[in-house]
Amino acid sequence: MAVLDHADVLTQTPMPAPEARGPLSAAVLDALTAGASTDGLRSIAEDAVARAADVLTDDDVQLALFVLYELHYGGIADVDDDLEWDAGLLAARAVLERAHEAAVRAAVPVPERPEPTAEAVSAALFALTGEDSGPSLSRWIARKADLAQIREFLVQKTVYTLKEADPHSWAIPRLSGRAKSALVEIQSDEYGGGRPKRIHSAIFARTLRAAGLDDSYGAYVDLVPAITLAALNTMSLFGLHRRLRGAIVGHLAAFEMTSSIPSKLYGDGFRRAGFDEDATWYFDEHVEADAVHEQIAGRDLAGGLVEADPTLLDDVLFGAAACLVVEGMVGAHVLAAWEAGTTSLRRALTTEGAA
Repeated sequence: MAVLDHADVLTQTPMPAPEARGPLSAAVLDALTAGASTDGLRSIAEDAVARAADVLTDDDVQLALFVLYELHYGGIADVDDDLEWDAGLLAARAVLERAHEAAVRAAVPVPERPEPTAEAVSAALFALTGEDSGPSLSRWIARKADLAQIREFLVQKTVYTLKEADPHSWAIPRLSGRAKSALVEIQSDEYGGGRPKRIHSAIFARTLRAAGLDDSYGAYVDLVPAITLAALNTMSLFGLHRRLRGAIVGHLAAFEMTSSIPSKLYGDGFRRAGFDEDATWYFDEHVEADAVHEQIAGRDLAGGLVEADPTLLDDVLFGAAACLVVEGMVGAHVLAAWEAGTTSLRRALTTEGAA
């Protein structure tokens, strides 16, 4: 594949503070960037949750939760790192997490339970993901997306893919034995196998540049809708809580099992739109990598975890189903907008890639 230079090694810097989307996110951002007290944030969070018609699509709630989680990742520009463990911020985050988890659980059907063996769990997960009938964004991209829609699709992916693998990596210190080894094997590939220029987020950044888009992390947070933030927040919720380690494992298994074929379709769509091999490298890489990862994720990661601790079976199944449901909500939102002839973003991109 392409020969890269130092410019192709992506360095993630703290993201700029986003625009507030309501009283809660405004209060959180004031606490982070203007030194406002965090003492009353829990009450403001409770009010925001009470007002939300649907927590998963509420811009104020999802942005606030996204920003609070970002303190545990690359951080926010000009925000004191000590605020990562501020008691007031954590109290507000706990309110939002409870509401978010309850909303996800209410939306996710409970899969049928297999026997708690590696082979049975793997087979159940392949059956679950194989039956997924969610909206096919990949087929739309492959067959009829225009350049504007392709660029929107990339913008929607930036909030996760430019930090790709990080939410799932929180599980590494919480696992042991066969499951831990499997997770490290999968994540090692995501992080380039020791080669910084092959980190998947860096390869994705090349695709962004080929489409005339900004490859800096957080550049498009203000444009993505609440449901897109909710998909990433679901991963962060699962990854950051030890009690949900089974859910993050199930989520990753479903993520890997539903990636290879869509990645081929995405690559085909980009080629149809005139993008070259260098720009489609990210998708082409996932066709091969995830065909291998899905086997490891199903049998050794998810199956190995349940075989070692059968009490985690329900959480693994929940995490896998949650991945399908929430990611399906994102796809449904995007397709509904495109079918209606409108933008899937909060406001349309210009040809230069700005709002």
